[in-house]
Amino acid sequence: MAGSEAPPFWWEKPDWRAWALWPASAIYGAVASTRMRTAPREKLPAAVLCVGNLTVGGEGKTPVAIALGKQARKEGHKVGFLSRGFGGSLSRPHLVDAGHDAARHVGDEPLLLARHAPVVVSPDRSAGARRLIEEGCDFLIMDDGFQSARIHMDYALIVVDAQRGLGNGHVIPAGPLRAPVVNQLRFADAVVTMGQGDAAQYTVRRAARAGKPVYHARARPMKTRGLKGARVLAFAGIGNPEKFYATLREIGAELVATRSFPDHHQFTEDDLAELSGEARADGLALVTTEKDLVRLSSGHRPMREFAGTVRALPVEAAFETVDTPGAIVRQTITAWRERMLKGG
Repeated sequence: MAGSEAPPFWWEKPDWRAWALWPASAIYGAVASTRMRTAPREKLPAAVLCVGNLTVGGEGKTPVAIALGKQARKEGHKVGFLSRGFGGSLSRPHLVDAGHDAARHVGDEPLLLARHAPVVVSPDRSAGARRLIEEGCDFLIMDDGFQSARIHMDYALIVVDAQRGLGNGHVIPAGPLRAPVVNQLRFADAVVTMGQGDAAQYTVRRAARAGKPVYHARARPMKTRGLKGARVLAFAGIGNPEKFYATLREIGAELVATRSFPDHHQFTEDDLAELSGEARADGLALVTTEKDLVRLSSGHRPMREFAGTVRALPVEAAFETVDTPGAIVRQTITAWRERMLKGG
């Protein structure tokens, strides 16, 4: 189930809807847990680092994946990103061309990732990984895919939103969890909490109890000049728009109005007309996320023209301890080398 389909009650205290769906959740969780435990995982001749999460919806995986990709490149590895390409329409492995591909075909996150390293979008992650290896990549970063159980992961990093945590704590369809927490953490090597808040404490305690390292990071805004004191209409089609709005307020922007859309939303001409009209009427600057802007910029002509009137607020993952990305990359390489020495 996609983040755009997540009902609001998933992120609230469990109520009758969550409990009514519990039998279906029990079945879903059992099937997902069994698949993760028993499915054969292809071992690849390249290091594989997975940046995943325990729930559906935006947790900040992509900025973390980009930060780790930059670190791996610094250490001399040929990095490639592997993505499912949610929101796209391709059914076969495709090497993303950031200059020509549209988000409606490859997804918006792959277009952001492609600014930093080669990206292959593929529903079949094994086939996508092999394509990256053909391109010469020796360090593969999976943006999501922790539960896919198709590829052997040399290191699996779980990202948890410190503000939203695990939502109501129930498994799909009663809540946002993709499988029971304990069953998922069994396959994780470490956890990183994103942002400020204590909603991730349950996961942190579970991880610590299982001997998993816990790291901390935040989304640090970039290119903020001109936004402090600016009167803005902020809009976003991401998993957690409130996090974006909070970041704008933190840097001093005055949010006169906000408009939230479903995750990976494909904007219509009516959407654009309404946003433009309201911004003009009230003298507001249009501001959105980097992911939304790349989706607009790769769309049809009206979307591209509208994108020219919008400013994005890009963010990067800033780890609390600056050595963390290097430690994760090196542990991934160590695990890969040990695996290769054992013949796979």
